[in-house]
Amino acid sequence: MKAIQLTAPSLDAFRRAELPDPAPAAGQVLVRMRAATLNYLDVAIATGNFPAPAFPLVPVADGAGEIAALGEGVSGWAVGERVIPHFMPNWQGGGITPHNVAAMRGLSLPGSLAEYVAVPASSLAALPAHLDYVHGAALPIAATTAWNAVRAAQLRPGSVVLLLGTGGVSIFALQFAKASGATVILASSSEAKLERAGQLGADHLINYRATPAWDEAVLKLTGGRGADLVVETAGAATLARSLNAAAMGGTVFTVGFVAGTAASIDLLPIIVKALRVVGNNTGSVADLAEAARAVAAHKIVPAIDRVYDIGETAAAYAELAAGGRHFGKLAIAH
Repeated sequence: MKAIQLTAPSLDAFRRAELPDPAPAAGQVLVRMRAATLNYLDVAIATGNFPAPAFPLVPVADGAGEIAALGEGVSGWAVGERVIPHFMPNWQGGGITPHNVAAMRGLSLPGSLAEYVAVPASSLAALPAHLDYVHGAALPIAATTAWNAVRAAQLRPGSVVLLLGTGGVSIFALQFAKASGATVILASSSEAKLERAGQLGADHLINYRATPAWDEAVLKLTGGRGADLVVETAGAATLARSLNAAAMGGTVFTVGFVAGTAASIDLLPIIVKALRVVGNNTGSVADLAEAARAVAAHKIVPAIDRVYDIGETAAAYAELAAGGRHFGKLAIAH
């Protein structure tokens, strides 16, 4: 089968390869991969900022395709069904454990840039009927993370959500929050991206370059109350303002570190406002399936900024690594 391999921790180390066709073992299915989407995790692996056990590897955690064959003992799935493999197949449900996150597609297991992958049948979620493969490939990390953020804050009509930036998690969180009846405030440095976010339903838009004290702007917009949920996708540079922008009893859901990981935290707002600061490492297969059902129920269409051909893998990685230029997700089609 045809595949892309990453041969070293470098954005210049992608190569086309011919690899043996995998065969599904007992309890596994063979998936014909059709599309993949990139996450910052993939770039971190390709730049040496997230250690890989060995090279070469077949990269990219997230993807979608259809079942090509069933291994012995598999029930509940049929050849031809459109599916989304979870990128951490050991994590079936429940809380995070070392075992759950020990195996990862695109790192210690073959990723989505191959014609075929053999994965446990128990790691699959059904691709929503209204989505194509490219849109379905956006769900595993970004949609699951955003869905867990919405659940952590127990959003309901009248809740206020603050989103930072317009990456995949933020845009899914926007879509899930609006489906929950929440009011959404979104901050970005790009007027063009703010306009697109407004078209997707964001209620209030803040250009954080024009308004550096965006946390104060959030408090003003909410009459001093703040946001019930802050999805913190940047990291060290923005955490203090995120804490200030949060409402009493609110949730600051931390998922990103593009602006650094070493934050100096003032504990006073956390204590005084009784904030919940929640870390997240995506979620389980059960969480992915639940997010996919929510996407199906609300007919949510993921925001795809650009679709690259698999021969343009290096260019797709370079675009994501450049930072801040895309809206939603970058995809690679087979």
